[in-house]
Amino acid sequence: MSEPTHSPTLLPANGSALERGLDLGFGALLDRIAPPFPELMNPSETPVAFLPYLAADRGVAEWSTSAPEAEKRLTVELAWPTARQAGTRKALENAAKGLQLRPEVRAWYEQTPPGVPYSFSVRAFSEQPYSAEIDARLDRRLADAKSERDILSVTVGLSAFGSHSIAAATFCGELTTVYPVFIEGLETSGEAFLAAGMYAVETSTIYPQGA
Repeated sequence: MSEPTHSPTLLPANGSALERGLDLGFGALLDRIAPPFPELMNPSETPVAFLPYLAADRGVAEWSTSAPEAEKRLTVELAWPTARQAGTRKALENAAKGLQLRPEVRAWYEQTPPGVPYSFSVRAFSEQPYSAEIDARLDRRLADAKSERDILSVTVGLSAFGSHSIAAATFCGELTTVYPVFIEGLETSGEAFLAAGMYAVETSTIYPQGA
């Protein structure tokens, strides 16, 4: 009969019998639990109840408990890329995308006429009705994503998407009537050759007199 294997322990050599017993008991219980990683740290797969803790772990400063689940997961997913690229166009775009907005960011050198150096024009379009809360939340997120020297001009608009169908039909035909051609005032000239011939044969029979 094989002896049971013991998990590594952190107890010192002079640990009491009670401490060693608790260590073995809790170790056996932990062995029955499937490790929740990496699903627990994945924003798209972690339970909804764990999203606030994952957001805090990734340094999300602007968080709304009443936001839709899709927005919460997207915010957590974009937290690290936004922090790594802070002060860039990409960080400003991610800040707006986290609120499920469609951003259009233009730097000062892309504007006509060119804007003030280190200024950005941020236009964010929402498919949801506009509210002052969305505007305030976007301002807070952009403030965290920009650098200290950046100057932002922010505009929030409403966009609507749909589909429409356009069809056209054409029925056409052609009726053609052909008439004889009569050309008035047309003269023709040429040479005409006429020939006639006659071929006759006469046969005479002479009999003796008195025959």
